[in-house]
Amino acid sequence: MSNSINDIKQNEKELHRQFLEKNLIYQCSNFEVGDGGGVETYLASLFEHRPPDVSDRVIKALKNVDQSQFKLLHIHSPELLLQLTGECPTIFSVHNHSFYCPSGTKYLAGQRTICNRNFSYLGCTWGKLVDKCGSRKPLRTFRELQTTHQFLDVLKKIKITFIANSEYVRQQLIQNGVPPEQTITVHCGISVPKTATAPLSLQVHKNHRILFAGRIVSDKGLEWLLKTLIHTDPQIQLDIAGEGWERPRLEKLANTLRLSNRITWHGWCDRDKINKLYQQCFAVIFPSVWPEPAGLVTLEAYARYRPVIASEVGGIPEHLRDGETGILVPANNIKKLADAINELYIDHQKSRYMGEQGHALLMKEFTMDAHVKNLQTIYAKTIAEFPSSSKKLSSIPQAK
Repeated sequence: MSNSINDIKQNEKELHRQFLEKNLIYQCSNFEVGDGGGVETYLASLFEHRPPDVSDRVIKALKNVDQSQFKLLHIHSPELLLQLTGECPTIFSVHNHSFYCPSGTKYLAGQRTICNRNFSYLGCTWGKLVDKCGSRKPLRTFRELQTTHQFLDVLKKIKITFIANSEYVRQQLIQNGVPPEQTITVHCGISVPKTATAPLSLQVHKNHRILFAGRIVSDKGLEWLLKTLIHTDPQIQLDIAGEGWERPRLEKLANTLRLSNRITWHGWCDRDKINKLYQQCFAVIFPSVWPEPAGLVTLEAYARYRPVIASEVGGIPEHLRDGETGILVPANNIKKLADAINELYIDHQKSRYMGEQGHALLMKEFTMDAHVKNLQTIYAKTIAEFPSSSKKLSSIPQAK
């Protein structure tokens, strides 16, 4: 039996060697590449627009890999930082809060407020147990605290560039110990849809439909949106695209609020379905109450010429120009959100104008082509500044 296991491991190593070509740039990630969520969709788009010196394969583990053979490693999962040897140029993209927040949310559900603490064992334990930040299961809590401590401890041993997907995230990194000179903000881009899109027509505006697209979990703010809907014009219809563990509770809430005839629960939607939902609404509502690191929903709406009404939290304001491409409102403020929805409901010209401005902003600053060009500049600089001979960082702690 032991021989057969060794044979399998040897075959896996040989297969790994065949796939990993030398002197290429590799994306390294534990996230899947596809349409599963923000990071997954981002990676899929990144590969679609990759330049010739970037491999079309993803490295999911760096243990037992000769890292000196690579032109550069672009890491997307914090766990892989613990496997670096320091033998090649490396950058790390920070897509969420998990690098410096054990719960990954920066949101205190008990207080319904954004967490402003830096990481510490005492403060984050209090946040979990008292302020209801993320899981309160003892074993999971301990593991999350330990893992975050490991991530931040790695900073003392490696010198790589950290790419934040918003200035909000960059400031969080700096506050938690990442040297400012090792951080840079590069806003995300998206692939422009290949299907035909057009500015908001009067006919579509008269559909009186708004769209929520995202996971149905507490920090995405759907409960706030439902409670707001009863204060908007009764002709307004809400499409909800997404799934999540909160859906049963929120469906009951909608029934209690007598909103069932104004809401359509579409569940998970493929690309064609979600595109149709974008096309039939007059505005996209992005009511997150946690500090979204960036929020690709805004850019997806711009791609379809639709204005966005969004919470003024996290990195969202960096993608939305208030009064120009959409409307920003304070999180959990029912009156402000209702006013914004009603404002665009009664004004086709304003809705159309904001959608057109959003599309123009997308094409100018937030396409994946523009994003890749920014990355290529960082790649070239990182490679040029990497020392020709580098010592292995053998003291980097390994993930448990």
